[in-house]
Amino acid sequence: MPPTSSHNAVRNTTSGPLGILFKFVVPAVISVGLCWVVFRNDSLAAMMEVINTKCDFTWIALMLLVSALSNVFRALRWGIQLDAVGIPCRFIDLLYSIFGTYAVNLVFPRLGEVWRTGFIAERRDANFGTVFGTMIADRFADLLVGITLTLVTLIVGYTAITSFVEHYPDGYRHMLDLLTSPWLWSAIVLSVIIGAIILRHSRNRFAERARQFALELWKGFSSIITIRHKGRWLLWTLMLWGCYLFQMYLAFLAFPFTRDIIATHGFTPILVCFTLGTIAMGIPSNGGIGPYQIAIIFGLMLYCPDAAGTTAAKAFELDSKAFANLILTSNTLLTIVLGLWTFAAIALQSRRRR
Repeated sequence: MPPTSSHNAVRNTTSGPLGILFKFVVPAVISVGLCWVVFRNDSLAAMMEVINTKCDFTWIALMLLVSALSNVFRALRWGIQLDAVGIPCRFIDLLYSIFGTYAVNLVFPRLGEVWRTGFIAERRDANFGTVFGTMIADRFADLLVGITLTLVTLIVGYTAITSFVEHYPDGYRHMLDLLTSPWLWSAIVLSVIIGAIILRHSRNRFAERARQFALELWKGFSSIITIRHKGRWLLWTLMLWGCYLFQMYLAFLAFPFTRDIIATHGFTPILVCFTLGTIAMGIPSNGGIGPYQIAIIFGLMLYCPDAAGTTAAKAFELDSKAFANLILTSNTLLTIVLGLWTFAAIALQSRRRR
């Protein structure tokens, strides 16, 4: 497969009415719909009052600094994987690709990964499929860490989660039953197996192209196995996820009620909220808007010290909503700023080359 530009990759990925529907319309509907469901009974003024009167913005600034640093570690880790398949990259190009990814994802969910693949493939005159495979490997490593953290969270936060589900509306219980249903996971595994068998034995042009692309994907994906600097790769992975977790800790220090949660329950609530937020970011939406706030609010409400429906519980819920909105809004603004800087720098570089 010849080198593919980022523009062509994005255009091919989003072509067709169904592609436009699932990649643009559905995420926007999810974001808007969930925000309306969660915040329809709360005024923006009330949440802003909580933020203005209770938030220590010093901790938010430190949180954003750590957030930017996490992108540096992600760029360094991806560079090791690209080098393993013979595609050495300048650090600044890797950093541009990471900053640009999150900025594109704000507008076009999931297309940021396609954009960064095309950007590096174009800069290094490399095969798009191979670069895309290293990106898949990069995300697969994150998936393994996320699954591990989820299992740890379920163990350490089991008591709080089950207590909440038992005392709050049945909707939470039904959701928990669905997610733990063996029928759901069996259907997913069976669908993947059937799809793989059909793709493997089909002889039409689409299947042949898919198999060829899969070979290039595997070449990039196997970079995790063939990398020479495994210790350094593991170090950057630990630093990356350490930054993510540390961000949540700093956010908890910004509000009195979250500092009280730490004093009462220790580090467990931070881990629970972080894991729930990580899972929510996997839901197709514009920059996590909607699913992320719901996940963080749910995580905080697990540790509400008062009974549901009381005045104190309602005040705690309002604080939780203000907390979740501020964290997401702050990170979104940081993503926009870094994205604008990235695209301006890329345009300036292209202008100098011409």
